[in-house]
Amino acid sequence: MATKLYVGNLSPSTTEAQILDLFKQSGNVVSCVLIKDKVTGNSKGFAFVEMGSEAEAAKATADRNGKELDGRPLKVNEAKPRAERPMNP
Repeated sequence: MATKLYVGNLSPSTTEAQILDLFKQSGNVVSCVLIKDKVTGNSKGFAFVEMGSEAEAAKATADRNGKELDGRPLKVNEAKPRAERPMNP
């Protein structure tokens, strides 16, 4: 079963392709999404990477958490489920 990881503390210049290439070294990457501001299109400094299995996610976390990418130490952990947000009236 695929497991989604949170990847934080990204440099504004880090690209989705760089993240994908880095995580492919730890296993099968199902998806990689760099989160961007809707107005400016600039990176918000974090991404979500979905690994093919729990074992690959655990390996990717161990391999990448605290390691540098673009001069910044990455924060990698299992993504938490998205919280429900109230609808605006």
